[in-house]
Amino acid sequence: MVLPALVAASGVAGFLILTGGLAPDGADDAASRPDGASGVNAAYGPWLRKAAGGCAVLTPSVLAAQIDQLSGWRNDPKEQGKAGIADFTETDWRRWGKDEDGNGRSSPLDEPDAIMALGRQDCSLATKVTELRTDGTVSGDLVDLTLAAYAVGEDAVATAGRVPAAARTYLSEVRTRFARYASFDHEDTGDGAEQPASAVLSAPVSTLTVTSPFGSRKHPLTGVTKLHTGVDFGAPQGAQVSAARQGRVVFAALTKAYGNRIVIDHGTIGGKRLQTTYSHLSALQVTAGQTVRTGAPIGRVGSTGLSTGPHLHFEVVYGGYYTDPQPWLATSR
Repeated sequence: MVLPALVAASGVAGFLILTGGLAPDGADDAASRPDGASGVNAAYGPWLRKAAGGCAVLTPSVLAAQIDQLSGWRNDPKEQGKAGIADFTETDWRRWGKDEDGNGRSSPLDEPDAIMALGRQDCSLATKVTELRTDGTVSGDLVDLTLAAYAVGEDAVATAGRVPAAARTYLSEVRTRFARYASFDHEDTGDGAEQPASAVLSAPVSTLTVTSPFGSRKHPLTGVTKLHTGVDFGAPQGAQVSAARQGRVVFAALTKAYGNRIVIDHGTIGGKRLQTTYSHLSALQVTAGQTVRTGAPIGRVGSTGLSTGPHLHFEVVYGGYYTDPQPWLATSR
């Protein structure tokens, strides 16, 4: 099993003092053992959903799969100063642990405490890798990047620019467990309806001539086949680029791969955050922190970064994930 890049604990004895020494009363009874249906007792479902609710990237099934890979949902004593179902060290528990179940102690041996602490740790990592992806330092799926950062650290992810080789085994082991916990992603969700993409965005350039659609493709410069995370709209050098919706500019700077890049945060739609990005620009006409209205000029079409010619690479990020921009555009057909 690939171990996370965590600071080593000062020792098992000291950690047992911190955590209360023994597992909670009843930790070995049927109520706390995994069941045969999903691999974890249904009583943990609300805690998984609450922990995953801390950020858009996580889902309950991701957390459950991660715990399964780390410990198999066992609170058995472990070597190397780790404890509980989420394999926390003393040092990291002091940073992430809290008394979530209200029993008067904060302990990695209390399953709700451990689930919530892992959620906080993962959400912190998700925030960091989201920032790295926003500024073009890394590329890839945010869940994969978050799990990789847990396994080997965010610095290793930033250096690699993607999921590092050292994290791939851990990532694969967690991903193979997603399906068995999928039911936790769909419980207690209110009306159960997902907010569909709708035509809420205006055209970022005057003519939406698609030169490369959203989806898997071979990059024309690198030759690597992977997800093309947006749509390329062909446009002449210097053509005006406009904000597709009112919002706040959260990034506007030169990056290695995307060239001059702008990211606008439009707030939430259907409970999920919506962002749009504009890349390979020849000029930036806004700065980070600036509020813009729909249709406001923000930049000019160019070919900066990894680009074969003037065009706008336009992305829609919804709930932390890239999605096909075309259904969101009011003028798309």
